[in-house]
Amino acid sequence: MNYWLLKTEPETFSWDNLLEQRTAMWDGVRNYQARNNLRKMKVGDQVLFYHSVKNPAVVGLAEVVKEFYPDPTAKEGDWSVVDIKPIRKLERAVSLHEIKQTTSLRKMVLVNSSRLSVQPVTSDEFQIIIRMANNA
Repeated sequence: MNYWLLKTEPETFSWDNLLEQRTAMWDGVRNYQARNNLRKMKVGDQVLFYHSVKNPAVVGLAEVVKEFYPDPTAKEGDWSVVDIKPIRKLERAVSLHEIKQTTSLRKMVLVNSSRLSVQPVTSDEFQIIIRMANNA
């Protein structure tokens, strides 16, 4: 199993939107590195759902339920999407500030390449964030 972080602006698509839809197509990615990460995702991979911009934080846990396929919203180019479903809202959101202050997360892509919207997460990073969220 692999672990990922998907970033979204909550005004565009929030955790609550994902809960309402039950399964959502992760579309609109127009960065080659992010697209290539989408293409590496496999069914069952775990996803940290991250609200960006205002109050940036990991807020939920989701799962990949359909591997990449062509992005139907793309008017041109070779873009891809995956489908995800929510697993659960985190006990508490884990803020970007907390992540940056955690020594063991300093090499995390989120800390070093903050603009990338689809990011790999190591197993250790994933477990640390889940533990942080459970320590309310």
